[in-house]
Amino acid sequence: MIIQIIGILFVVFGTVVSLGFWIPGLIDRNRLREIMGSRFPMIYFIYFTNGPFLLLLGFILLTFFRQPSG
Repeated sequence: MIIQIIGILFVVFGTVVSLGFWIPGLIDRNRLREIMGSRFPMIYFIYFTNGPFLLLLGFILLTFFRQPSG
């Protein structure tokens, strides 16, 4: 049961981060580029580890560690 809850949380959080990063106007990438300077590509690493990776990990948890009902 706890694995299913964690999987659901990962899926929800991964989806929110992914949508938040790609919806125009929600995150001002030009401002981030000004703040980060030469370290700006690190933003994509942070996005990947907190967006699609959590989404994928949540789906894996929900698919492969599912407990039989009944």
